[in-house]
Amino acid sequence: MNIEELRDYCISKKGVTESFPFDEVTLVFKVGNKMFALTNLDGEPSINLKCDPERAIELREQYSSIIPGYHMNKTHWNTVIIDSSIPIKLLTELIDHSYKLILDSLPKAKRESIINS
Repeated sequence: MNIEELRDYCISKKGVTESFPFDEVTLVFKVGNKMFALTNLDGEPSINLKCDPERAIELREQYSSIIPGYHMNKTHWNTVIIDSSIPIKLLTELIDHSYKLILDSLPKAKRESIINS
């Protein structure tokens, strides 16, 4: 999956916005004004994704391209280095998981307005 495909996949989800709040090379995807994915447009292709802590550990043990979240809370975030060792199906599943974790954490009214939009 290249960066354009990754971006298209992320912004196709309901209520997602994208911005560059940190610098001109870190693209941030948010739902309900909360980050669920960050990707660096400069350098090695990777994406930071929120993850259930137990699953995060399992993924890190199973894939050398999944490491504790760079500049993030390492308990709740993984950095996925996008290379041939990460199947596209797994990458999209991890994006979906991160999106759902953030969506589910939103207040009920905000969550329902996004779901029903």
